Amino acid sequence: MKKSMFGILLSATMALFSCGKADSAGEKVVITGNLQNAPDGVVVLSQYTDSRPKVLDTLEIKSNGDFTYEFDSIGSPTFYELNLYGQRVVKLALFKENVDVKFNFSDPNSLQIEGSQDSKEMLKLEKLMEGYQAQVNQLNERYYEAMSKNDAEVIRQVQLDAMALESQQVVSVKEMIESMGNSFASLAAIGLLNPQNDFPFIDALITKLNENYPGTLAILQMKQQLDELRALAVGQVAPDIVLPDPNGKTTKLSDLRGKYVLIDFWAAWCKPCRQENPNVVRLYSQYNAKGFEVFGVSLDRSREDWVKAIADDKLTWTQVSDLQYFNSAAAELYQIQAIPATYLIDPDGKIIAKDLRGPSLEAKLAELFD
Repeated sequence: MKKSMFGILLSATMALFSCGKADSAGEKVVITGNLQNAPDGVVVLSQYTDSRPKVLDTLEIKSNGDFTYEFDSIGSPTFYELNLYGQRVVKLALFKENVDVKFNFSDPNSLQIEGSQDSKEMLKLEKLMEGYQAQVNQLNERYYEAMSKNDAEVIRQVQLDAMALESQQVVSVKEMIESMGNSFASLAAIGLLNPQNDFPFIDALITKLNENYPGTLAILQMKQQLDELRALAVGQVAPDIVLPDPNGKTTKLSDLRGKYVLIDFWAAWCKPCRQENPNVVRLYSQYNAKGFEVFGVSLDRSREDWVKAIADDKLTWTQVSDLQYFNSAAAELYQIQAIPATYLIDPDGKIIAKDLRGPSLEAKLAELFD
């Protein structure tokens, strides 16, 4: 099963990438700074390796709060973090520029970063995420309050507001990435986007970064991941699915060309799938005459369970399955790791959206047909 859009929104976090180890041909880089009103403890410098911070050293802090740390060389763009006494983490993106960090523990908003432009971009990104998280927290409060009162109308409005917030955040992240120019800090921002939905944007960015920072491990890893996703990216022709229907008749997805088609991966045993079915039934009834079709792909093992669920949920559209669970040929073709999962394709067979459910599916169909 898969988290709902709302669940994904609640758990949104920033991902960082390793950019490879430094080598002797790299640039000497110095971290300096000053910490005021600091608590007891230590300051720890870590480097991101395989997306995890690996401790490099603890920093000596002088009585006046000053500190210095010198790298003999940083051979390629690399992400680091300063853990300030376990109370504040400062993300740094370092390559050829020195960086200066100042923070006063009596003022949470006092963090200043000078020098390294890439590290300054990281600070901007952090502030963007803080604002976003504050809005997510407000939605959380409204959502749980509505749940406690079983107020379906407010719950639905919160879901719509969550969709709008998520969409606006994507716009804000893309605008920030574009404002970064050639900064490799944009690699960190990529973690806030969905490669499934934002493939063309991410693909173009990685191509540019690969030209500016050739041989950088994180960029090469992301490029490889994008190559694996390319066949299923928005704008690509959806791979054909050829499977038997409940009566054993071989049925093709391509037979529905000329219509907008929702490819719906589901199963009788999947509770979220069954909960979504009434919404799809309603929208199918509303838009079928206008050119909307559904192509259901079941990941069931039992034909009896599959056929019973189709009848119980009143699913009148095309259904296919090879009854192979997640080993289904279609599931492997579409890289399905969890259900429900959907792809929306246009009359030419091109993918135009992914993972639409509930309000997001309704809004997209209204955009297309109304």
